[in-house]
This record gives sequence, structure tokens and C-alpha cells, in this order.
Amino acid sequence: MDSFGEVFAASAPAKVNLHLGVGEARADGYHDLVTVFQAVDQLDDVKLVVEAHTATEGSVVNAIYTNLLMDIEVAEDLDTPSNLAWRAVDAAVNAFWAEHPGAALPRIRIEVTKSIFVAGGMAGGSADAAAALVAANAYLERFGGSALSDDRILEIAKTLGADVPFALMGGNALGTGRGDELVEMLGRGEYWWLFINPGTSISTGKAFALLDDMRHDNPALVPHLDTTAVAQALTSGNPAQLGAALHNDLQPAALKMRPQITRIMALAEAAGGRPIVSGSGPTIAVLCDDEQHAKRAYYAINPHLSEGMDILLAKGPAEGATLL
Repeated sequence: MDSFGEVFAASAPAKVNLHLGVGEARADGYHDLVTVFQAVDQLDDVKLVVEAHTATEGSVVNAIYTNLLMDIEVAEDLDTPSNLAWRAVDAAVNAFWAEHPGAALPRIRIEVTKSIFVAGGMAGGSADAAAALVAANAYLERFGGSALSDDRILEIAKTLGADVPFALMGGNALGTGRGDELVEMLGRGEYWWLFINPGTSISTGKAFALLDDMRHDNPALVPHLDTTAVAQALTSGNPAQLGAALHNDLQPAALKMRPQITRIMALAEAAGGRPIVSGSGPTIAVLCDDEQHAKRAYYAINPHLSEGMDILLAKGPAEGATLL
């Protein structure tokens, strides 16, 4: 087959929650969220590489290969069919086959190059899924003769995870519901961040469960669902104003689960940064005044980090998933 080795590639950004308000637990176990996302230019890349044989049903994916560009201890195996990139491709192809029964498509190998922390509260898995959806749609247009609509891709994204729609969208956005009902937010300027991972991970589900338990014991841990301060700060373009408005309801749970985060946040504050736990953690996002401040803070903090910890510099807002 002359298409053997043909590549469809896309990238998608990490995110930071400028505000994360967590409502009380619902009867179904989920929580209503009110969050403000910002995409940052730390990207994961996904490639779909065409193989020589074809499929008309089931999965078109033969294998997945993950290259991890950081020294992070990962509990889960990323190189399996449970990987969100694999699931995203299967979901897109199954949606295509529902519209075009029996269509023959060449099998593919997925290659994921990860530079976003794994299970670090930066939606790295969601970025992989979003990039895979964009690449899969280009693959379907090439070999199936028809791409899925933007609305259908968004529907699929919501089934894959609450953060996947934002990884598709990028920029700044208000998320409600599970965080997947999005409205673009206006903003001015660019924002420079350091992201520090303490060399471990946090289960998102366990973080939410611990927050519920802590709220039973501490009435002060009420949901913060008002995003006015962050919205005003974004339109001002002033990093100091945004830094003062940053908030994360899950931060107390993350600090309890990973006490070493407290020391890292103190290092960031000593360097003049404004730290906040990113999402469910354990990554600490440090907002800086500008690029030069971010670089100075990087070199001030890095020597004090223990082996296995990683630090990244990135800026936002960044665009969403993009075909390469």
C-alpha cells in the first residue's frame, strides 16, 4: 500500500485552572464545577502512522508508543488500549463507521510524545485525547473521504473526559457542569508560568473524595463558585491582579495528600512568584510577572528541588489542539 508510513500529527496544550470551585458532591458522585481554564504552550504531540493492512470493524489501532520527556514516576501503564489517545482514535473511527458502515480504513500505530506532567493536574491525558481526535479526523478525511463535523468531535471529546473539550478549544474559558460546558473568556496580554512537579502523582478521584471528607470536619472549606475576580484580572492584563485572584478549592486536599508541596510553594513565594496547586495536583503552577521574572525564578528554585522533581516554563494563553 503506497500510503504505508503516512503520518497524521497534532499537538494539544496543557492547562492551568486559574479558578477551581468545587460544589458539594451530587447523588451520582460527581461534583458541579465552576472553573476558569487557561491553556499554556506546554504541548503533547500525537502521531498516527499508517500501517499496511486494513480494518472494517473493531479497532484500527495496532499499538501505541509513548515517549516521556521527563523523569516522573508513573503508576499506570501509558502504553495500553486504556490510553486516552487510543480511546479517542477508536471513538472517532467508530463514529465514522456508524455513518459509513463497512468502510475499509488502514490500521495505524499511535505515537505519543509527552512533555506535560502525567497525572499532574495539567490535563495531559486530555491533551493527548484532543490531539488524537484532530489527527484522527484528518486520517478519516484522507482515507474515508469524509471528516467528522466539529460538533461530532466535541460530543466525542465530552465522552472521553471533562477536560478534553477545553484541550480542543484552548485560550481562556469558563467551564461549568463537569467543567466541559465552555464559554470563551476575554483576556489581555500573556502570562508566564513555572510548573513544578514533586515527582509523584495524585488521583483526581481521591482528591475529590478527600475534599468531601475535609469539608465534613472543616465548615470553612465551602465551595468558591464566584469567578468575578479572575475575569476582571484577565481583562486587565495585569499578572499581579491575576495572581491575587487565583483560587483552587482542591488545594487543601492536595496539600494533605502530598505535604512536600508546601515546601515547593514556599520556594516559589521566596522567588516572588504566586503559586497555586494546578487542578487536583500535585503540580504547582507559579504565576510570574513576565518572561524575565519567570526565568529568574526558574534558576532560583531549580537548585533546591529534589531528585525526581521537574520544573517547566510556559506561557499562556495558548491555542487549542492543532494539526501539525
